[in-house]
Amino acid sequence: MIARELAGWALGLTEVPEPVSAAATRHLLDGFGTALGALRAGTADPAIEVARGLGGPAEAAVLGTGETLSAPAAALANGTLVHALDFDDTHAGGLVHATAVVLPAAFAVGQQTGASGREILLAAVVGYETACRVAAAAPHGFHARGLHATMVAGVFSSALITARLLGLDAERAANALGIAGSQAGGLLAFLGTGASTKQLHPGFASQSGIIATRLAAAGATGPETVFDGPHSVFDALSANPADPASIVAGLGERWETTRIGIKPYAACQLSHATIGAVLDAMKHHPFGPEDVASVHAVVHPDSAPVVCDTSRDLTRPASPYAAKFSLPWTVAALITDRGLTLETFAPDSIARPEVTRLAARVRWEVAGSPGVAAADAPGRVTITLTDGREVTGSVPRSEGGGDRPLSRASLLAKFKGNAGVPAAEAEAFARTVETLAAQPDAAAVMRAAAGLAQINRQENE
Repeated sequence: MIARELAGWALGLTEVPEPVSAAATRHLLDGFGTALGALRAGTADPAIEVARGLGGPAEAAVLGTGETLSAPAAALANGTLVHALDFDDTHAGGLVHATAVVLPAAFAVGQQTGASGREILLAAVVGYETACRVAAAAPHGFHARGLHATMVAGVFSSALITARLLGLDAERAANALGIAGSQAGGLLAFLGTGASTKQLHPGFASQSGIIATRLAAAGATGPETVFDGPHSVFDALSANPADPASIVAGLGERWETTRIGIKPYAACQLSHATIGAVLDAMKHHPFGPEDVASVHAVVHPDSAPVVCDTSRDLTRPASPYAAKFSLPWTVAALITDRGLTLETFAPDSIARPEVTRLAARVRWEVAGSPGVAAADAPGRVTITLTDGREVTGSVPRSEGGGDRPLSRASLLAKFKGNAGVPAAEAEAFARTVETLAAQPDAAAVMRAAAGLAQINRQENE
């Protein structure tokens, strides 16, 4: 059974190649940054309030606050924090926000058990591999069913991280995966409304995975057939054919952790290739929003249902989150502002009539890139100007992943902007995360995160 094989590998992992551990620390750093940005913006406040109410023994900290709650409660808050701005990383093959479900479980249960920094890092790699492989086994299959792949795959990631850190054997770890499967879900219904449910999905997944493993440790059982059926997670929740065997194929040889992309823009990943193409056009052909007669984009077939869904008004987004999932509005804002920042998606910004008018002039055609995942697809645009000229832009894939990774300097700049702290403090925190494997526990990282949040609060008082 795949669940037992995956569990056996996860529990037996003792070493990972240096590029894998380096990738994991990069993504953890990025996740701490997006969490601190959400803490500043208050976008995860409901989840933090509820987590406080859940209380429990003081096992783990809510990121940036220094407050300690039970590990499941802290994971609920922290998963929501990492993802609340939709600025966290994405694995293209599975279209899954990996760090949003890995970081909360690894650090919450790591603190609960007093695990060393090295053990937390190894558990995080287990989580990255699990989330990415489960989601990629049914490319866009969960999304096509109307489900958020991050929550579907994230419950398994969090469960296996917890099983490793709690020291479960393979049988109970496989049971934890089976139990977690009954909590996989996450509706995409938020896309057409102002609802904040997507922000909560990684928090749900992180909390549910921890609870599933605690249940397994207490003797509850789950189906080992959770991945390979009958009635598996793919049978029930994927609209597309799945390849469950790919979950365990090449374990320890092919590392999906190194294939996760870091977002340079706080918009849906499926718009990033088009964003890059528009920026390419703007770089080579100066023009402003008043010069644009129309924009024509080539969009991957798996991207169009998410960011070009005409069942909702793509020119007048219902919420900041809806704006991030509207390719026409995002392109119009990019041309209008000559860039995209977190402020681009603020409530007053998405109400601008000039951006709405330009968004109405954005068109697209759906064209596939055979064998290429949507988040890895090239971007192409043709922009017709009011004087009749046509300018074009293209990128081989979106920036931040694959062969176009963010540099350390760019990652630090993103972290600094999210955390709202001076460059020296951002650099010091980065070094703390980068040396996680040498630390005796999670305390230094969590103290440093709380310290950065305190610095930001003092500077804004």
